[in-house]
Amino acid sequence: MELIISLIAGAVGGNVAGGLLKQFNMGVLINSIAGIVGGGLGGQLLGALGAGGMAQGGVDIAGLLGQVASGGIGGGIVLAVVGLIRNAMAR
Repeated sequence: MELIISLIAGAVGGNVAGGLLKQFNMGVLINSIAGIVGGGLGGQLLGALGAGGMAQGGVDIAGLLGQVASGGIGGGIVLAVVGLIRNAMAR
């Protein structure tokens, strides 16, 4: 369940970053794909650091918020990196 939350938050984060950073916006589909990749990476990184675990048998609010935050931030970062690479190649 943690991975799904990270992926969804990443897709949202990628689209929010695309909306806020117009120079990196590549459309809803590409923003979502970059966000999903970033969300997955962000969630896995948080889990590897030991801060991403949700409680066994229930929902831990802090763990859930951590997964949402790491997924959203990771999605935004990957979208920005992809946008920078795309803009550099267009020149």
